[in-house]
Amino acid sequence: MDLNLPNRTNNFKKCEEDYHFGDHVHLVDSAFLMPQLNKHRRIWIYLPKDYAKSEKKYPVIYMQDGQNLFHANPPRANEWAVDSVMDSLIREGAKEMIVVGIDHGDDDRLTEYNPYDSEYGKGEGKAYVSFLVETLKPYIDSKYRTLKDANNTSIAGSSMGGLISMFAITEYPKIFGSAGIFSPSFWLAPKIYDDITDKLNTLKKSKIFFVVGDKEGQTMVHEMKKAYTILNPGGSNKNVVLIEKADGKHTEWFWHREFESFYKFIAQ
Repeated sequence: MDLNLPNRTNNFKKCEEDYHFGDHVHLVDSAFLMPQLNKHRRIWIYLPKDYAKSEKKYPVIYMQDGQNLFHANPPRANEWAVDSVMDSLIREGAKEMIVVGIDHGDDDRLTEYNPYDSEYGKGEGKAYVSFLVETLKPYIDSKYRTLKDANNTSIAGSSMGGLISMFAITEYPKIFGSAGIFSPSFWLAPKIYDDITDKLNTLKKSKIFFVVGDKEGQTMVHEMKKAYTILNPGGSNKNVVLIEKADGKHTEWFWHREFESFYKFIAQ
């Protein structure tokens, strides 16, 4: 089966030496300890323009694949540029939010973002999500002015990052109140459907935003709709949304474009 996974090499030194990010994107730590995995990982944060001048607290979005999240100078082909989208929306009056980006590892993305064992190895996703909940979020909440409750905490990602984001809100709906699931690799982890089904009662108040493109292949579209139907069988739950675009491909420019709709959805 086609993995439907774009090549995401680890660009630690590339980010550090060749690219410059906007004034609103800051490095939290170049080697943040992940005790649940015995690893270190680079963590980025986007702070709204008015953060330094205000005393208010902000909602937070936690996002996977931090290397590709923010707009760089010079621009890269594989970036979401979520900071550019948010800057534009905030200028138009949208709610301000913080974004925390967690870089993926060099060789373990297929296991670190998978909560289940697969042909690619033992799943580390449960430990990874525990890291987000038990270590990273408490740290961010202690160092930055955040709104800590689930209604103001979201998680998002694409491909394998979409899979682990779905698992995170399923396992911790009292931590993550909303999720952006962009082109998730559900086919690699069919047990996710059992977990979604088992946790339906706890997900009743969760806001979940699915995005998929027809050019990603029928398998991707089918697997996305399967999860959506479990969560929203009658299609009347406005908290669960499915966006399917005919021109959508498994690539960052597509997720960049659809991020605006996701942002507006969770900001409601």
